[in-house]
Amino acid sequence: MTEALLKVQDLVKYFPIHRGVFQHTVGHVKAVDGISFTVNRGETLGVVGESGCGKSTMGRSVLRLIEPTRGRVEFEGKDVLALNKQGMRIMRREMQIVFQDPYASLNPRFTIGQTLLEPMKIHHLHNPRERLQHVYRLLDRVGLAAEYARRFPHEFSGGQRQRVGIARALAVDPKLVILDEPVAALDVSVQSQVLNLLEDLQNELNLTFVFIAHDLSVVRHISDRVLVLYLGRMAEIADSEELFTHPLHPYTKALLSAIPVPDPDAKRERIILQGDLPSPANPPSGCPFHTRCPVAVDKCRQEVPVWREVQSGHHVACHLV
Repeated sequence: MTEALLKVQDLVKYFPIHRGVFQHTVGHVKAVDGISFTVNRGETLGVVGESGCGKSTMGRSVLRLIEPTRGRVEFEGKDVLALNKQGMRIMRREMQIVFQDPYASLNPRFTIGQTLLEPMKIHHLHNPRERLQHVYRLLDRVGLAAEYARRFPHEFSGGQRQRVGIARALAVDPKLVILDEPVAALDVSVQSQVLNLLEDLQNELNLTFVFIAHDLSVVRHISDRVLVLYLGRMAEIADSEELFTHPLHPYTKALLSAIPVPDPDAKRERIILQGDLPSPANPPSGCPFHTRCPVAVDKCRQEVPVWREVQSGHHVACHLV
């Protein structure tokens, strides 16, 4: 029986909009609007959607790098949002993140060795001599030489810096790692190397991943299940192969139709979405996707679709399914 490591229930994050001399609140940007999911121990949950759909905000809210507006986040049965500052510091050993930008996520004044030593010092892990040996082991684990510990971030390529970011996340032996578009800024050849590294580390260390991305071919390669977001809300979730072979939501179908096919003779119907993504500060009534949906009916404009399970493990929010 699979064991749920992370449970997220009705997660909401609204950013206030301030105007005027006195900065009165005149509205809210609804970046994340009622997201619920579970992540089982040892699996990879892929999270996909267009830019601005709330993927990164969701990941950071789960870790409380951004404080959620409301909701519940449970990690191994513990309510993460109820923890005080000291309890949260202890919890951060179990939950880590790899950021999208390998250039901005490393301190340019720290050597790579200092970068990897810092989390061990904060969490009082190992004695000083063991810490240095652990740095060398971490570098070896992510495919970098031990002498790189004396170098600074500007001396590395983008792929090497992302490997350092992965090593830093692993420095405190976490159970859950949120990967916020970890290969988006890398060349295609380097992307495959980093993805293979992540899969090897997951098998070796029994890690659990939440993999945030907009490249669906990458998500299909690495994910066990896939959650599709649109305008801060859930559109569909299913096992990876089930979602890619039998998508149900019109938005999911449009996303999948945009995946490049390496065969020039292959024929595929391309679904072109009309219009722009609505503003999360003023989302449309009813189904949030109805303004761009090619099959929308009157009910879609008036009623919010119910999130329901249409078959085992396959949930969707659409009136027409």
